[in-house]
Amino acid sequence: MRDQPAKRALPVRSSVMNAQNAMVGLRGRDLFSTLRGLALQGFKQPIHSARHVAALGGQLGRVLLGDKPFKVNPQDPRFADPTWRDNPLYSRSLQAYLACQKQLNSWIDESSLDADDRARARFVATLLGDALAPSNTLLNPQVIKELFNSGGSSLLKGVTHLVDDLVNNDDMPSQVSKHAFEVGRNVATTSGAVVFRSEMLELIQYKPMSEKQYAKPLLIVPPQINKYYIFDLSSEKSFVQYALKNGLQTFVVSWRNPDPRHREWGLSSYVEALEKAIDACREITGSKDVNLLGACAGGLTIAALQGHLQAKRQLRKVASATYMVSLLDSQIDSPAMLFADELTLEAAKRRSYQQGVLDGRDMARVFAWMRPNDLIWNYWINNYLLGKQPPAFDILYWNNDNTRLPAALHGDLIDFFKHNPLTHPRGLEVCGTPVDMQKVTVDSFSVAGINDHITPWDAVYRSTLLLGGNRRFILSNSGHIQSILNPPGNPKSNYLENPKLTGDPRAWYHDAKHVQGSWWPVWLDWMQERSGEQSDTLMALGNQHYPAMEAAPGTYVHVR
Repeated sequence: MRDQPAKRALPVRSSVMNAQNAMVGLRGRDLFSTLRGLALQGFKQPIHSARHVAALGGQLGRVLLGDKPFKVNPQDPRFADPTWRDNPLYSRSLQAYLACQKQLNSWIDESSLDADDRARARFVATLLGDALAPSNTLLNPQVIKELFNSGGSSLLKGVTHLVDDLVNNDDMPSQVSKHAFEVGRNVATTSGAVVFRSEMLELIQYKPMSEKQYAKPLLIVPPQINKYYIFDLSSEKSFVQYALKNGLQTFVVSWRNPDPRHREWGLSSYVEALEKAIDACREITGSKDVNLLGACAGGLTIAALQGHLQAKRQLRKVASATYMVSLLDSQIDSPAMLFADELTLEAAKRRSYQQGVLDGRDMARVFAWMRPNDLIWNYWINNYLLGKQPPAFDILYWNNDNTRLPAALHGDLIDFFKHNPLTHPRGLEVCGTPVDMQKVTVDSFSVAGINDHITPWDAVYRSTLLLGGNRRFILSNSGHIQSILNPPGNPKSNYLENPKLTGDPRAWYHDAKHVQGSWWPVWLDWMQERSGEQSDTLMALGNQHYPAMEAAPGTYVHVR
C-alpha cells in the first residue's frame, strides 16, 4: 500500500448519461429541437458564426497541406490502425474530422446561448460527431482490408447481419453472440434450489462449498432492472461461489420479470416481498438476522426495507448492509437530463402505465447511447462493415438478457430521481412508514466504480454519507459491472480507500490511498466479522416450512 500524491487529478466522468436517463428516456423531438435551436443561433450571430467558419477554413487548409494540428487520443480504438496516421489521404480525413469537431464545440462554447442550452448543444454535437466519424464508413482501412482478404464475402455477411438486426434486434447492432450461452448450462450453474417463491420473487439457497459455515446468512438482492446471475457467471467470476467457498451461507433473490398484469408493483411491493424473503432466510438458517447485499437498484430496495424495519422497530433482522454501485442520493448533473422537464417526466410515466411496463429493450437502447462508441458504433463496424459475428462474452450476454420494470416501480424511480427523497428525513414513504436513513444504524460497506457511467462514483459516495452506523467506502478502478465482478487474481484490479469520510468527495479522493488488488477479500474479512460463529456445515437446503423445490437457477430467471 502506498500514498498517492495529494494532487491526484479527479477522474473525468466517462459519459454524459446515467441511470436517470434510462428511467426517463430521450425523445427524438427534444434532440431535433436542440438542432433547430443551433441552426437559429447561427443566423442570430452571423459574425460569430462567420469567424468560426473562417477559423475552420484555415485549419482545413493546413490539413490539406499535410499539417497535423490535432492529436488523436491514443486510447481511442477507432483510429488505432496505423493507416490513419501513415496514409496521407486517411491522415487528412481524420484531421479534418477532428478540426470540425473542435470548431463546432468552440462555436457552441463561445455562443450567446445560456448555460443549459450550451450543455444540451454539446450533448447533441457529441452524438452527431460520434455518428459521423470516418471510422464508421466503408472507407475505414480495416474494412477495406477485410473486404479484400475475404474476397467480398465480409460485405455480404455484414448485410445479412444488418437485416437480421433490423428484424430481430429492434434496429440495434447485436452486442453478443446469442447462441454461445445458456442460463443453467454455462452461466448461473452454481448448485442450489429454490426454497421460497412468491408472485414477485424466487429465493435461491446455494449448496455450501466449505467445511465450516458462519451462522448469519448472506442475502444478495440484485437490481430489478436485470436478472440475478450477474453474481453467478463463470466459476472464476462468480461472487456467489466466492462467498460459498469462504463459509458464507448464501441466498439470492431472483426477481420475476413482470408483464402488464403487474403494472401496480411499486417500491413498496418489492420491499414487502423482500421482507418475506428475509424471514425465510432467518427461519431456514436459525439466525436472528441476515446480512444484506444490494446492487444498483437492489441497493435502493434494501435501504428502503431497512428504513421500513427501523420505523417498525424491527431493524434487528438486519446484521449488516453492503451496497454495490447503488444510488441513495440521486442528485446527478447530466446534460442529457436537461431535456427532462416536467412534461417529459409525466409523459414517461404515462407511457409505462399505458403499456403496463417499461420494456427492457427501451432501457437497453438508452444505456447503449450512454456510450455510443463502445456499445453502438463498435458493433456497427464489427457486425456490418467487417461482417464478423459479435463476441461471445458472458457479461454482455447477461446485459442483453433484458427484463421489464412494472409501471408503478418505474414511476417511483422517476420520482426518486426528481425529488431525491432519502436526502432528508421522512422524505420517502414505504409501505405506509416514513424512512429516515440516519436512524438506520446498521454497519454498511459501499462500493463505487471510478469509471461508472450509470451510477457515478461521487453520487455513490454521497449516498454512503446518508447512512447511519459504521460506514466503509471503497472506490474500485472499474466501471458499473466490473466493479461488482472484481475477483482476486486480476492484475489490473485496484481500488482507493480513505477511512475519513468527509463531506466533499473530492477531498476524500485526494487523500485516499491506492491499494493494488481486488476489494473482494477486504469485503470478505468485513463480512465474516459480522456473520457470527462458525460451525460444521449443514448440506441440507431449506427446511420443513420452506422445502427445496426446483434446482437453481429456478424458473423466474427463464421468463422473457
